[in-house]
Amino acid sequence: MLAILAPGQGSQSPGFLSPWLEDASLLELLTSWSDAAKVDLIRLGTSADADEIRATENAQPLIVAAGMLAARALGNPTPAVTAGHSVGEITAANIAAILNDHDALTLVCERGQAMSVSAAQTATGMSALLGGERDTIIAALSEMGLVAANENGAGQIVAAGPLTALELLAANPPAGVRVRPLAVAGAFHTDAMSGAVARVAEFARTLTACDPESRILSNADGASISSGQEFLARIINQIANPVRWDLCMETMKNLGVTAVIELPPAGTLIGLVKRALPGIETLALKSPADLDAARDLIARHTSNIQNTEKVTQ
Repeated sequence: MLAILAPGQGSQSPGFLSPWLEDASLLELLTSWSDAAKVDLIRLGTSADADEIRATENAQPLIVAAGMLAARALGNPTPAVTAGHSVGEITAANIAAILNDHDALTLVCERGQAMSVSAAQTATGMSALLGGERDTIIAALSEMGLVAANENGAGQIVAAGPLTALELLAANPPAGVRVRPLAVAGAFHTDAMSGAVARVAEFARTLTACDPESRILSNADGASISSGQEFLARIINQIANPVRWDLCMETMKNLGVTAVIELPPAGTLIGLVKRALPGIETLALKSPADLDAARDLIARHTSNIQNTEKVTQ
């Protein structure tokens, strides 16, 4: 059983789309998406520097477009399972045919801009916590006025909240924990983003959400969602609520997923899957050089039924 995963913000690096755009058809497609999104995705993915593509309003459409582009290069496979981390949920919704290309791109642009505005309102941020015991970490964060914004499994939790509290956390980490500040603009997936939720919810009323053609997992609780409209609502609510990637991986395990492909900019989610779900075959689709291996993996882990049967549960 094949799962295709889409990464979230922070996975991008300067120039990572350059090798993909050597294919004239992919370059033409990304040009059309740039026009639709009113964002120069080609420049962002090829020549923009690290600071520019770190900006929320640029990073989010770039990451979603990259995943969609790689899916096209693969021939638009219909996996048994798809899931995305944070903004990657929009990529996953496109793969599952909940959102068409135009709606996925315009939604992620609105999301990125709205979150950027909310982040500018207060001095907040995020830090990765590596190692330690979950219950101890959650209790310590609560005492410091911080939130576990991402529970990624495999010994990784991301704390979010006021910069002063994050500095206190770095100076006094829980036992066995290493703290690594993240280069992000604000406390994503906390109530600091409530203004962004209202703005994106208003925009989403202009979109059409179809029911998924693949089983799609929600960051909220790892549940498999069969309604496109419900999944769209969950994408919006997730802006100000924690990402439970650990529960998504638990669902993949329970479903019997045997192989995982991570779309570009790939690597982060594969690392988590390898630690949490040993024995599952994995592939990080980082460049066109990986396409043949990805196609082989798809062929070996996808049945005809998975390719043609619409998920109804």
